[in-house]
Amino acid sequence: MEADLVSVLLGILPRVAKIAFFIAVGVTLANALVAFGLVQYIAGLSRYLTRPANLPEEVGTAILTTTASTTAGYGMLAEFRESGMLDDRATLVAVTINTFFGFAQHIFTFYAPVLIPILGLEVGLMYVGARALIALAITVVGILAGALLLSEANVSPERAPSLEADGGAGDERTRGEKLREALDSGLAKTKEILPRLLVIYTAITLLTTYYDLSSITAAADPLAELVGLPVAAVPVIAVYALDTTNGALVIAPLIGETFTPRQAVATMLVGGIVSFTVSTFKRSIPFQYGIWGAEFGSKVVAVNTGLKVVFIALAVVLLLYGPL
Repeated sequence: MEADLVSVLLGILPRVAKIAFFIAVGVTLANALVAFGLVQYIAGLSRYLTRPANLPEEVGTAILTTTASTTAGYGMLAEFRESGMLDDRATLVAVTINTFFGFAQHIFTFYAPVLIPILGLEVGLMYVGARALIALAITVVGILAGALLLSEANVSPERAPSLEADGGAGDERTRGEKLREALDSGLAKTKEILPRLLVIYTAITLLTTYYDLSSITAAADPLAELVGLPVAAVPVIAVYALDTTNGALVIAPLIGETFTPRQAVATMLVGGIVSFTVSTFKRSIPFQYGIWGAEFGSKVVAVNTGLKVVFIALAVVLLLYGPL
């Protein structure tokens, strides 16, 4: 028994080491892309989105900035609103269009360097692809809303304030300094995640090796049946709702045995819906209220949360019951 336990624990180390290595490489690369300004090219098409949405071209600058800094992008939109260039309806449309570009930032800083190594290439790409399509769908809704609901009465381009995006030309660091700081960030992120990685992987590996997970969560059978997921999805959703990385760490060893790839992605998406309850109070409300004030900030939170819940729910249905 003791020998088996040692072999189980030793079997964890190669997987954890592989994940830690790719996290270090990925985060280093991500910070290098941001430092050299390359990440901003993702938002190069933003100017083509503002025109069909009946928004001034200046809004494209805020959308571009969101790809590098969500706070900076939202701050620019807030100035456009306060200056009178955008009214409330136009601002809500701009915030909605921002969704995909805000998501694009996280591809480089979290999904690619952290989540995909944890989940594996197939499930990782499926999950990131699903989240990308959800974000893109919300952005398309914003463009359509602008085309249908906005007119010259909602925008006043002549009131545009003079704004400069954060970073960019003002960055006086040398190439060597940028690369060193990117490497330091990669190592720091790895050191931050590694202890949690070891603890979570050890706990989950021991749990799945010596215990029947379905018997532990048998009381959740009705909920699992209602959603159409395995019973083991319930504790995964609970963990994922509190922390995305921990949720991925919990479900990763179960893929291929307890969960099919599509069930794993659907489980994490459901966890995302549940997590809105926590994240809205912990992050969204303080952030949005700080940017916009309580009245308009509540509208932004409602629109953002409502659209995300609708499209995530649709994605879960397609994953579990779609034809492919």
